[in-house]
Amino acid sequence: MNDEPAFAGLKVFDASQGVAAPHCGLLLAQHGADVVKLEPLNGDWGRVLGKSLGDYSPYSLIVNRGKRSIALDLKTEEGRAIAQQLAAEADVMLENFRPGVMKRFGLDYDSVRATNPNLVYMSLTGFGQTGPYSSRPATDMVLQAFSGWMSINKDPSGKPQRVNMVAIDVMSGLYAFQAVSAALYRKAMKGVGTHIEFSLMEAAAALQSAPVVEHHFGINRAEGIGVPIGAFRTKDGFININARRDPVFAKFCRLIGREDLIEDPRFKTPEARIENEAPLLAMIEEAIQTRTTAEWDRDLTELDILHAAVNDYGDYLADGHVRETGVVSYVEHETVGTIPMTKIPGLPAAESGSPLSHAPHIGEHTVEILTGLGFSEEKISGLCDGKIVGQYDPGKAPANVGMAPP
Repeated sequence: MNDEPAFAGLKVFDASQGVAAPHCGLLLAQHGADVVKLEPLNGDWGRVLGKSLGDYSPYSLIVNRGKRSIALDLKTEEGRAIAQQLAAEADVMLENFRPGVMKRFGLDYDSVRATNPNLVYMSLTGFGQTGPYSSRPATDMVLQAFSGWMSINKDPSGKPQRVNMVAIDVMSGLYAFQAVSAALYRKAMKGVGTHIEFSLMEAAAALQSAPVVEHHFGINRAEGIGVPIGAFRTKDGFININARRDPVFAKFCRLIGREDLIEDPRFKTPEARIENEAPLLAMIEEAIQTRTTAEWDRDLTELDILHAAVNDYGDYLADGHVRETGVVSYVEHETVGTIPMTKIPGLPAAESGSPLSHAPHIGEHTVEILTGLGFSEEKISGLCDGKIVGQYDPGKAPANVGMAPP
């Protein structure tokens, strides 16, 4: 059996920041590519996304695993020349700046293609390269609102809510990875590179293809796919239940002691249950609150009714099934301590001490990368002294802020 990673030997120049395009770079690295991450001297802005953990954020710890970091000042001629050399030697280049930004540094597709014609170059923007919104700043939050997503995620008062994580960014990274992988296959088969242009806006739309069709045909999205479906308060928490199909609804009604609802004309058909959702859910909620989540979980499992306790992340990490299946590994990092790392589907679990589990410090590999480009020790020292490049200093590393696993 050949266990060599699919992208072993592939050189990737990751000039992106944040989460979306860096997530693509993460996946390329985990599949064996040598991913060089370009950062400003003060680091990728993704390092300050949320709570700080040393010179990391939780997101930067995850999306930069397996990469090598070089810190450059692209406002200097020498810094730009180094970046251009990295681009010239890469098989893949990733960037996620607004249209026109990379051209100022001589790192746009046309400039790089002049010296590297077979490059697979991926540009990820917020709203695309053209159109009236192309120059607007865009983040996950902006696209959750713009794309319609928040309109189908409302609180009980009807106020639209954003999903409290950068879901569109993460999903955009997945779309970017599949597009780059397909382009690499095309390059292998036909010997040609390409410029992949796509946006957070496109990715958000692709994710919501079915709701967009529902809207087109006037289907009331608030009705969902049936009733009863949803989270119900128990004696000690919440449980999510799906009992929309007729045979399952009958089993469920018997379980909660409300057999009378089975033949009630208001609830006898799927359409009737949707039409009379409010009174039906009120009766179900009253019944579900009489017992604990564990009790309902046991009985719903026995009846093979779709359900799950509504966990927080602590519940999830402590769950026996999660622990036994190895979907989460605990790895050690010298700055932040122990990190729970979720398994990337199709790949081995993360391991302590593996380069693929390590997210680099700002400029951690600057000297190593420049040496590989042919720079002398004296030249590198001069670049560091001139603040053209940044080099990680372990002696000035932030204190360990990690915690032991539960």
